[in-house]
Amino acid sequence: MQKHFKLVLLVILLFSGVYSANAQLTDLARLEYSYIPKNNSEDSFDRVRFALNYPIKIKEDSYLLIGGDYSRITLNLEDRYPFPTSNLRRLHILDFNLGYTFKVSENWRLGAKITPRLASTLRHEISGDDLFLNGGVYAIHDKTKDKSIKKPYRLILGLTYNSTTGIPLPLPFVSYYRRVNEKWSYNLGVPKTNLKYFINEQNIIQTFVGIDGYFANTQERFSIDGKEADSVSLSIILAGLGYEYCFTDHLVWYAYTGYTLSMNNRLRDENREDVFKLDNVNAFYLRTGIKFKI
Repeated sequence: MQKHFKLVLLVILLFSGVYSANAQLTDLARLEYSYIPKNNSEDSFDRVRFALNYPIKIKEDSYLLIGGDYSRITLNLEDRYPFPTSNLRRLHILDFNLGYTFKVSENWRLGAKITPRLASTLRHEISGDDLFLNGGVYAIHDKTKDKSIKKPYRLILGLTYNSTTGIPLPLPFVSYYRRVNEKWSYNLGVPKTNLKYFINEQNIIQTFVGIDGYFANTQERFSIDGKEADSVSLSIILAGLGYEYCFTDHLVWYAYTGYTLSMNNRLRDENREDVFKLDNVNAFYLRTGIKFKI
């Protein structure tokens, strides 16, 4: 049963958004805090995130998954800007997950998900500009439980659609995981690539490269140099080190620290064109939390 649940959550939680750095995890519940202070600036960014998902068995090897993912983002814009910043202080992103997965052969499983999203400052009544629709379809070839091979692996292929990116086409998704031996494993893919070293099954360290960020409607348009801004976004590429401590097989505390390799923080107009670039100087990155996984 645990094997089936792992496959379920891997499919459905795989890609909740282009910038969701945690989306490849098989989590039932997660509480997380992220922080980025700006170099040479009083500005900072922090995010509190909570996710909860529940699989429901429909029939043998077929599951429905329902759940949600909420993030409260705080933008501390203390520098001087040519526009009012109070409207941007709090951003709210809420995803509703609905997915379905089923087995098609001994080693292959298919899955699909749809994720309505609310992403807004929520200072006024919710409108159509605050709502977005994301989703994806996936195929998983899983050999992680095959005792006959020395290096277990998992390959995930898919197509994803995220309306907040401004790209009106499905995007390909590829992720490859391999456990090399008792001490090492690696994962190649997006939104996260990592190399893990197992001190033991309770203590794990890793190096990683990943992407993170957000997109939200401001609800209040404001003019900057004759251009109208109505949304705010952040996209970052980051690298660093991570540590995981497994209290049990299912309950894990983790912490990641690193540095942003690229940061694009900007205000955009209704066509997703740049209106104003905020402080984009690379900075320190911290993320920590606790998760319950199958």
